[in-house]
Amino acid sequence: MDINKKINRKISVAPMMDCTDRHDRFFLRLISKNVMLYSEMVATKSAIHGDRKKILGFREEEKPVALQVGGSDKKELSEVAKISEDLGYDEINLNLGCPSKKVQKNSFGACLMKEPDLVAECINEMSNSCKIPVTAKTRIGFDNTEEFDYLNMFINKIKDAGSSTIILHARKAILKGLTPKQNLNIPKLNYKMVYEIKKSNPDLEIIINGGITSIHQIKNHLQNCDGVMIGRAIYQNPYFLSEIEKKIFNNTNVLSREDIVKKLLSYLEEEVKNGTKVNHIMRHTVGLYYGQPGSKEWKRYLSDNMMARDSDFQKAKHIMDIAQNNEKANQASI
Repeated sequence: MDINKKINRKISVAPMMDCTDRHDRFFLRLISKNVMLYSEMVATKSAIHGDRKKILGFREEEKPVALQVGGSDKKELSEVAKISEDLGYDEINLNLGCPSKKVQKNSFGACLMKEPDLVAECINEMSNSCKIPVTAKTRIGFDNTEEFDYLNMFINKIKDAGSSTIILHARKAILKGLTPKQNLNIPKLNYKMVYEIKKSNPDLEIIINGGITSIHQIKNHLQNCDGVMIGRAIYQNPYFLSEIEKKIFNNTNVLSREDIVKKLLSYLEEEVKNGTKVNHIMRHTVGLYYGQPGSKEWKRYLSDNMMARDSDFQKAKHIMDIAQNNEKANQASI
């Protein structure tokens, strides 16, 4: 059963390894109530055999939230789709875009673009095992293949297998010779191809991803696609979400940075009591004052104190002083 229409994917935060864990998602949700959030990619075997609470756990406050999974064994993917539904995820997303050598070695990620029939089998098995939406995130091509006909064929196989939402990173993946980081910058962006895919597939929900850093760009893309996914620009500058809330969702009820830190410290106190390390949470907040007065002081304080003994929560609370001083400086500069 496809229930895609119940999820608002107008703006979403991209799944990012070592970034979009449950602590980061809780933090981002404090800033934005409307964006769709995605987990880091979780390999099927980890999801099935690992510590599920640790690997797949999330808070109700994070919703709507999707689990991104990596794998190519259709039975395993089917099992993880059911697990994600049972845990309460709103969506499960198949990673078809990661170009790392480790991921390729395990036969998932961007290398699966070369095997459209296998991808279709995987999507079909996942769709048949759960009632939440099964979506896919992929590139526009790989290596020397960057052709509309191939991409359109690939996407239509995914559609026929049971997915009506495709997230397209508007760069091809170079599977040999480039690092994952280089794959985020060196292959040229080709937004036009994504627009053409949407035009040729009006019945599909097409989300565009890659190099998007401003409200102006978001509004332009929304004229040609159903949604926009943003990654690094939000991780580097999380409060960009407040501008998105105001200018895309017309929501003016956005917390100040100071209020965000207050709420996060309550979360921090609770998590530390349960054994979470301070830096596992606060590392995601380094960019909170990006481009603002006091930004350097904020980063310096976090750098000096995030590794404090976890039991010394009072020391962590001094972060509040930096937040208050920064907020005053920001108000004075307006």
